[in-house]
Amino acid sequence: MAGTTAVLAALALTASACAGQDSASASSSSAEIHIGAWLPLTGSTATYGVAEKVGADAYFKMLNAQGGINGRKVEWTVKDNAADPQQTVQIARELVGQDKVVAIVNANGTAQAEAAFPFVLNQSKVPVLNEVGGTENWYKPPRAGLFGTQTLYEDQAAAVAAWAVQDGAKKILVVHSDPAAFVNVAEQVAPVAKKADPSVEVDRLPVKYQTTDYTPVISKVKAAKPQAVILILTSPEAAAFLKEAKLQGLSLPTYAYAPVAAESTIALAKDAAEGLKAVQLVKAPSDDDPAVKEFRTAMAKYEPGQTAGFLALWGWSNAKVFAEIAKTVKGPVTAQSLTAAYQKASKVDTGVSPVMSFSASSHLGTRSVQKVVVKNGVWTSVGDFYTPPARG
Repeated sequence: MAGTTAVLAALALTASACAGQDSASASSSSAEIHIGAWLPLTGSTATYGVAEKVGADAYFKMLNAQGGINGRKVEWTVKDNAADPQQTVQIARELVGQDKVVAIVNANGTAQAEAAFPFVLNQSKVPVLNEVGGTENWYKPPRAGLFGTQTLYEDQAAAVAAWAVQDGAKKILVVHSDPAAFVNVAEQVAPVAKKADPSVEVDRLPVKYQTTDYTPVISKVKAAKPQAVILILTSPEAAAFLKEAKLQGLSLPTYAYAPVAAESTIALAKDAAEGLKAVQLVKAPSDDDPAVKEFRTAMAKYEPGQTAGFLALWGWSNAKVFAEIAKTVKGPVTAQSLTAAYQKASKVDTGVSPVMSFSASSHLGTRSVQKVVVKNGVWTSVGDFYTPPARG
């Protein structure tokens, strides 16, 4: 892993120095604001990328139809990175050097973004805004040009840990994929659960990434005899867990972090998903809230036939955060002016996500989440956005 990171960093840093100079002074024309993103539109995580793209596309199309940002249309260039870090580095070079984007907006992937940071943030000085993904060390200390809108996965784990304890669980089993990123998130459960109730027992059960046969996994869960299960898995893996649990007659309170709270989980697990509890970054797309209704209306108009679900709403929300902050820029829209605008942005309210506030010393807009539960086959919001308990 370390060797791969070093190679990718070297590849990024050996890009043309001219690209960095050009991007530092590049600005959008008076007619348009040109931004870009890398998204997994193919490959194992395409479910996330495709849905996020259609949601953001719907917002930008609606925005442009209404006159754009201070009279300037938004051109959002999206390229498929297939969730591959090395492809992301190449895409970053194209977006910055050839397409002359002034910012990377609403892209997806933690490892993918990190591979591109040396070129985009350090060399080219182009900001990365509202990236889906991330870890705590992205924001502590804050990195120049990097601003996030997603509550950290670690805080999502803290939220479901506290929720399970509040519901009375004394023995919790965390079922998680085995890559290091999933392990790190899973490890956040025990400290928060024990802080809430020192008598609580927390164990972890690692599962090979992208496993499809959950028969032995459920057998191990039954043998552990937990009172609650927390899933730190991808949506397809979580669905496989739920289906097999139902087949084996295992019925336990089950909680999950935001990536599991997707329409694909219900579509794959069907009635086995009923009662699943999770935290989310946005309100439930089925909510009767005016801002959510606007999202559904725009999706029907500009992206007909596409699912107006959680992942699309992620994309919509991130696009709207960018637009609301970009509207405060007076004069040319450049990498520098956008960075300055984000550093001063406070109380950015999309209506569908937590209110975002940034500053020069705080580049993560929120730590809040929304509780959601599958009721009658539909994700339903429970309560309002709230901040999970502090970790550590």
